[in-house]
Amino acid sequence: MNQAYEKLLNCYESCRKRIDFVPKIALVLGSGLGDYAEGIRVEAVLDYQDIEGFPRSTVEGHQGRFVFGYVKEIPLVCMQGRVHYYEGYPISDVVLPIRLMKLMGAEALFLTNAAGGVNTAYEPGDFMLIRDHISSFVPSPLIGPNSNSLGPRFCDMSDTYDARLRQVIKETAGRLEIPLKEGVYLQFTGPQYETPAEIRMARGLGADAVGMSTACEAVAANHMGMHICGISCITNMAAGVTENPLSHEEVQETADRVAPLFKHLVTESIAAVAQAISEEEG
Repeated sequence: MNQAYEKLLNCYESCRKRIDFVPKIALVLGSGLGDYAEGIRVEAVLDYQDIEGFPRSTVEGHQGRFVFGYVKEIPLVCMQGRVHYYEGYPISDVVLPIRLMKLMGAEALFLTNAAGGVNTAYEPGDFMLIRDHISSFVPSPLIGPNSNSLGPRFCDMSDTYDARLRQVIKETAGRLEIPLKEGVYLQFTGPQYETPAEIRMARGLGADAVGMSTACEAVAANHMGMHICGISCITNMAAGVTENPLSHEEVQETADRVAPLFKHLVTESIAAVAQAISEEEG
């Protein structure tokens, strides 16, 4: 048994001693959605610090806990504060929460984040459905000994962001009359913002938005066979797109401004995603 897998199992056992809730959907809450969990029918809360060996989020504004409950009678677990590679954790720790939520029973992973707009047709406050990602700038969480019980040594990444789920989210956004872009997300390590030259490179590679999370999480989830979907909130235009300097304050201000609309879109999309998965299983 490799060290990362053993740590995962220890975290799982620690969780199960405290929580027996079985989620269908795992939701990672990015900037602007931090308080989303307060609006669901909460059944239980588990602080990261109470899970033996679990990495803790050190980012200001990230609460650092799992919230278990129901959205429209759909059982889900919300990750209220994610772990980032730039916090100094090994990449296996960064994706440990994703793997843990899968072991808890989650069949689908719904990723959200705040991102910088690379596509010049985007504006702060836009929402982007993630069609694909570029994760080449952070280590793969699959490097090292493979745990066959999690997934295959070499996993296909052709349809990481489930095409059917993307379609139901687009239909949901259309029904709600919420504009929704669709594009490619690129993960840099952070914590520094990108340079204008790096953004030109990202655009040349085909990225529409950049950030410091998400792609590595999707790799780990895909390896375990989860259904994956994701939405980025474009909180600022990336470096060099405008003459404005980048700041965390701008990111937070935009995220807060569009949060009510983002929450509405996520809630209705969760219902649509759960329905689509049930029909597929059915």
